[in-house]
Amino acid sequence: MSTQVPRLLSGLVDDAAVFPPGNAALPDAVIAHRTHRTAWYADMVGPLLLPASEIQRGSLNGLVDPAEGLVIGLIGDTGLDQLPQALDALAPDGVTARQVEAPVAKRGEDPQPGLSELMTLAGRLDGAAVYAEIPLTFGLMGALDTLAEARAAGLLVAAKFRTGGLAAELFPTPVELAAVICACRDRKLPFKLTAGLHHAIRHRDPETGFNHHGFVNVLGATLAAVGGAEVDGVAELLAATDPVRVVEPARAHRDAERPLWVGYGSCSISEPLTDLIRLGLVNGGFEA
Repeated sequence: MSTQVPRLLSGLVDDAAVFPPGNAALPDAVIAHRTHRTAWYADMVGPLLLPASEIQRGSLNGLVDPAEGLVIGLIGDTGLDQLPQALDALAPDGVTARQVEAPVAKRGEDPQPGLSELMTLAGRLDGAAVYAEIPLTFGLMGALDTLAEARAAGLLVAAKFRTGGLAAELFPTPVELAAVICACRDRKLPFKLTAGLHHAIRHRDPETGFNHHGFVNVLGATLAAVGGAEVDGVAELLAATDPVRVVEPARAHRDAERPLWVGYGSCSISEPLTDLIRLGLVNGGFEA
């Protein structure tokens, strides 16, 4: 582990450059990801996230040398039934899927049928983690129970939640997100997040008026939950806008492995990196 990126932040940010709002062209995203993987901050960067639809269209052909061993996260945008075909299409390019992430239901739908289908796929994978994206609505706690039981039985499955989007209702409140974090804590269930985590500290977007969660807030809140805090205490950290208070838990645990929260996808690597440097949590290219 580099002394420039503390252990707590290892693999925190997956490279979601091709997804909104970044929408990078795939060739540009692949080139940029190679740069990230060899940069001084490489320890912070997770796999390149790519949609299954692009893989099925053969969009990686000619962009990747099979010898380079590109590692990706496969995002299921084609429906659960087509994920096996997308995984099979990776082999000719020498690409490996470290993780598979897919929604199991729309808001208001019962997540259990989709969970069952996704876990069947998880049972056929060799070493890849599977993240079930669950809406923060109907059937949430039952879905977490199902995932926890499957994980306890040996399946590499975990949860994924959205923390933002194009409408205000897609941003969970601090209390709602705190309840989910504590629910995962109680079930010993790792989770990922996606959408809306553009900056380290909770803030209001001046263009939309939406309140965005801060990824360092989430980090501190998760540390607090694992330490025994309940929903109100976790929500208080999620709602905090004072950088000093938000950074303190992360600084105190910087040399420890990050518990419970696997990380999140960001269409920008530079934005979270810049925030972490400004907050003094990453050394900014200079050896300690």
